[in-house]
Amino acid sequence: TRTDDVAATLEQVRRLAAAGCEIIRVAVPDQAAARAVGKIKEESPIPVVVDIHFDYKLALEAIAAGADKVRINPGNIGSEDRVKAVADACRQRSIPIRIGVNGGSLERECPEAMVESAFGHIRLLNTFDFDDICVSLKSSSVPITMRAYQLMSQESDYPLHIGVTEAGTVRMGTLKSAVGIGGLLAMGVGD
Repeated sequence: TRTDDVAATLEQVRRLAAAGCEIIRVAVPDQAAARAVGKIKEESPIPVVVDIHFDYKLALEAIAAGADKVRINPGNIGSEDRVKAVADACRQRSIPIRIGVNGGSLERECPEAMVESAFGHIRLLNTFDFDDICVSLKSSSVPITMRAYQLMSQESDYPLHIGVTEAGTVRMGTLKSAVGIGGLLAMGVGD
């Protein structure tokens, strides 16, 4: 559902919670969605994670509205002062940040570049005295995704949010996600 459709989003959240879902992520692509986060949070039976792309102000508004976790890609939020503003707001409210690295947005889409990008973002957040971090390293390629997560799990103790990005159609997306996520979990990788 569109996040700014509060009634439809809450209905979907309730159905997911009844089915056993323990956490929900909502997209926050614009101000209307950011304004809806508070209303959703008030009635959601499970924690609400906000997914932010590009506009740090949307993250700040969602944080103020009570988001339980924030997903950002520090590389597309903008200048360091914008990343600092998000880190400061999250630290003040004890809200974790998920660093989302997407292979398709890197100059080189390979596992090593994804891990390197994640560590660069971690270092940036650390300079702002922020370390309540989990990491995702997603590619639309299952082998690249799996190798990136394997490397990251060997090189750090940060929790890993696993998944495959832009996996394709419902059928192909289901297959790619099942193989990628299932394979990683079977190897003991992922939190």
